[in-house]
Amino acid sequence: MAVTVLIVDDDERFRVLARRMLTTWGYQPESEAGSVTEALRRVAESRPDVAFVDVGLPDGTGLELSRILAEAPWRIRVILVSSDSDAATPAEAAAAGAAAFVPKTELSRALVRSLLEHE
Repeated sequence: MAVTVLIVDDDERFRVLARRMLTTWGYQPESEAGSVTEALRRVAESRPDVAFVDVGLPDGTGLELSRILAEAPWRIRVILVSSDSDAATPAEAAAAGAAAFVPKTELSRALVRSLLEHE
């Protein structure tokens, strides 16, 4: 079964880049959101397997969204990302229920594959 992905970032250019990258690497970016509110709506509609979530969003933080998604009645693996490598630490990400925190500059095919396919 294919891994479905929600991309949550207020920067539309990053969402386009992430969608292209994930599609090229064989994943299905199901939907996109630019805010916490929109992300919650998309999650309810599509129930993705994984959410790539920017730490800084206009109506909250990716850490807050991760905490909310950790309470979902189905499993959603959250990968926190940021262009600011100091935006979160692995410990903060884990405390918020996220599987990982990755600076956007460190996203690579091998890393994405390990994060998306790790159970």
